[in-house]
Amino acid sequence: MRKEKYYYVYISTNKLHSVLYTGVTNNLLNRDDQHKKKINRKSFTARYNINKVVYYEIYSNINDAIAREKQIKSWTREKKLKLIRSINPGWKDLINKSLE
Repeated sequence: MRKEKYYYVYISTNKLHSVLYTGVTNNLLNRDDQHKKKINRKSFTARYNINKVVYYEIYSNINDAIAREKQIKSWTREKKLKLIRSINPGWKDLINKSLE
């Protein structure tokens, strides 16, 4: 029996919420850990201290997840802010062990 794979489209930010980063991954916990530990010191997320996931969506199809990531990336900052506030008005870090 094959285990179903999930893909996450997420928006992360820094402490001041001044920078938004939209990405896609099949392991949100691991990706969040990579961002927090600045595994790639030259990456966008390391340079701008992206360390908090404030929004995510789950997909079972990678093509749907990639299409959604591209859609969100094309939006204005204001539209992204409205999306985040719709589920996370307090801008809390949404990553916890419940995703495992």
